Amino acid sequence: METPGIDGLEREEQERGVRRANGADAERPAPRAVTVRELLSLEIPPREYLLEPILREKETAMLHAWRGVGKTYVGLELSFAIAAGGQFLTWRAPRARRVLYLDGEMPARTMQERLAAIVQASDRTDDFDPSNLRLVCADLQEEPLPSLSTTTGQTLLEPFVTEADLIVIDSISTLAGAGKENEAESWLPMQEWALALRRAGKSVLLLHHDGKGGQQRGTSRREDILDVVIHLQRPADYEPQQGARFEVHFPKARGLHGESVEPFEAALEVRDGRTVWTTRKLDDAQLARAAAFYRDGCKAADVAQELGVSRATAYRLKRRVEERGMLS
Repeated sequence: METPGIDGLEREEQERGVRRANGADAERPAPRAVTVRELLSLEIPPREYLLEPILREKETAMLHAWRGVGKTYVGLELSFAIAAGGQFLTWRAPRARRVLYLDGEMPARTMQERLAAIVQASDRTDDFDPSNLRLVCADLQEEPLPSLSTTTGQTLLEPFVTEADLIVIDSISTLAGAGKENEAESWLPMQEWALALRRAGKSVLLLHHDGKGGQQRGTSRREDILDVVIHLQRPADYEPQQGARFEVHFPKARGLHGESVEPFEAALEVRDGRTVWTTRKLDDAQLARAAAFYRDGCKAADVAQELGVSRATAYRLKRRVEERGMLS
């Protein structure tokens, strides 16, 4: 069966929209309004954490990064931690949940290798239920996956989505690509689906690419419904041979504060044949790098350039390095 192109899918959606407007939508009940007293008296259960403290039930989050920084690896690590009731970086899953990972980018062999490394490094393999983590990989399909911005795409995945507590979409560009990426209106079908999933008690994690300016690529309207935005970015002194090493920032964190949203640095190392993630506060990492440069005899101007900071910051770092005795 031939898969319709984007134009065909858009026409299909327009036709469905006309039918809905003339039929089912006309039968929908009127919206419900409550008084402030009624709202305050409602018994609404608190939302539990899927991954504490950054992702709760019925939340929509985005993880974005420049290509090659490691967002798919992080997405898989997050998914496995939540599915196994484990932990990743500074975050912990209180209990195991059901995760659906939708992959539209990676070769199946690469996904297999990365998941094998994640499972091997985990201490949760003994009681891990494999059915908690299900993957729909574009590379394993006979036909291209339809866009999730269409009713067709959403309907085809509904049996898997219904069983999941968290749906991970990797990535927006490949799996929700109907319409132009930078047009706000083209995002509406995907936004409506994400809101419908929230009403159904599900959480969504969107993986996306950075634009040239370092923000998430395309329309900023995507961020309107997001509770948490996680940005991975290269440290100023990053070198390719270091592999997966990045800074973790929180441009948006609804309901989070304090240490939960402090930026930090993460790096992936291989020890005795197993992958190990290490983390340290961004301030500590920056200070350690500055100390190394100053020990090598670099001037403040050089340190500022290497770290991507102002000269004033470079001088402040030098004073702190001296005060802590880090030049010896």
